[in-house]
Amino acid sequence: MARSPVLRVHADDLIDRETLIALRQRSSLMGVSLVFHAWAIIGSAMALFYFFPNPLTFVLAVMIIGARQLGLAILMHDAAHNALSPHRKFNEILSDFFCAYPLLARTDAYRRYHLQHHMRTQQKDDPDLVLSAPFPITRKSFIRKMIRDLTGQTAYQQRKAQFASAWGDKDLSHQERALHFWQRLGPAMVANLVIFVACTMAFHWSFYLLLWLLPFFTYHMAITRIRNIAEHALVPDNDDPFRNARTTKAGWLARIFLAPYWVNYHVEHHLLMYVPCWQLPAAQKALNANGFGERMETAPGYLSVLRKACARHDDEDEPGNLVHNARRRVAGNFTEGFTSNAS
Repeated sequence: MARSPVLRVHADDLIDRETLIALRQRSSLMGVSLVFHAWAIIGSAMALFYFFPNPLTFVLAVMIIGARQLGLAILMHDAAHNALSPHRKFNEILSDFFCAYPLLARTDAYRRYHLQHHMRTQQKDDPDLVLSAPFPITRKSFIRKMIRDLTGQTAYQQRKAQFASAWGDKDLSHQERALHFWQRLGPAMVANLVIFVACTMAFHWSFYLLLWLLPFFTYHMAITRIRNIAEHALVPDNDDPFRNARTTKAGWLARIFLAPYWVNYHVEHHLLMYVPCWQLPAAQKALNANGFGERMETAPGYLSVLRKACARHDDEDEPGNLVHNARRRVAGNFTEGFTSNAS
């Protein structure tokens, strides 16, 4: 298949070498601290509902935990770029055991898929193109998608496809299928068993269902969709690396409930993809200082992006084949890695 041209920029052409070396500096201490922070927030949200049980604290806990589950996916994404720790083995262990497996994902599988997205961003052979191609859509279509996400329908379809794939082909023997399933999802099942036991010991066994699986199946899916829309939907120029992704400004509320761990700095991440997430604000300052700020596609907030993404006024929804392919691709991503949570 003929590949479409895409403008390439080298990091050395954007930032001086000394600054670039500093920005690329990885830290095991910082990686561990961020992973610990995510789990501490999850545990604290569970404790909030445990000690103050009422509908408000329950909804708040579901939202906070769902956002930190996205945070774990973002940290796994950093590990896919070998940026969670400078030590390769520790980078994989930290990511798999504390980020990927709890989300039914695998770092190595996600890495193979995700790096294709970086190489071919917004091109015809970009594996994530199906996530941005259908836009703009109508408000009614967006509302329907949010309802599917928040009621668990989207997650159910993804998990159904993931488990069916992990179980293997029908022509395999029962032992072969069991081995295939273990290789695909065994460690993830063990990780979730550990979370279940931890919830039981610290709070109550039902907390695993209500405050781990429920956020994962509902709020987490909704904000993942919003984040995907913000990153690449309706970008101005698919061939310009400054404009084929979008950075979205995020206040403190957005960082708590929607965009944790600097995931909103998406243009900076694509331009300097081996810079750890915690260095992205500094990367933005360096790019601005060198005069690249005005070239980068930036949105004032997530609401402004959603208004643009839902700007269709006719009654016709997005092309059916794109929607079907997008759903199948998302399910496939979860089978091998995870939904393109931090592309």
